[in-house]
Amino acid sequence: MDETPARPGEEAFDHDPAQGPFDAGLVFIGHVETPWATRAECPRNGRATDAVCRVRLKPEYRKGLKSVEECSHLILLYWMHKARRDLAVLAPGFADETHGCFGLRAPVRPNPVSLSVVQLLEMTEDGFLVRGLDCLNSTPLIDIKPYFATTDAVPEARVRWRERLKDVEAVSPPGGA
Repeated sequence: MDETPARPGEEAFDHDPAQGPFDAGLVFIGHVETPWATRAECPRNGRATDAVCRVRLKPEYRKGLKSVEECSHLILLYWMHKARRDLAVLAPGFADETHGCFGLRAPVRPNPVSLSVVQLLEMTEDGFLVRGLDCLNSTPLIDIKPYFATTDAVPEARVRWRERLKDVEAVSPPGGA
């Protein structure tokens, strides 16, 4: 877990969710290989980098890749295994105000599940190559889903606190949502 000290204004939950009780079990179906070893190196948004990343599936899950090669983009769900899980209120470095963990896309949350919409570049023997990830090397993979522009995109979606930011590019690359 990340041992980064809390910033001023941040508040912890009354208990550390990493200590349980647990309601469900997850199976890691593989892992992702990225060029980033630390949180400081990792981009805030996968669309801010052109890095090519490798997704490797465990052998017992590879048959589930049938038809994935026909997708231009995928949704990857992964477990931010090095993230803190105990903070309820966060003070992002790019903002002047605090926000609850559920109002942010930060990895710090009770269940550090993250998602990225990635561009599928190439299938490999044990998985595939993608562009668009924003996670640390060796991050466990939870699931893969096809991205459907007709149902997954919501162009009118808004996050009002983000609209108040002076530097929107601090959280999104140019042209990003």
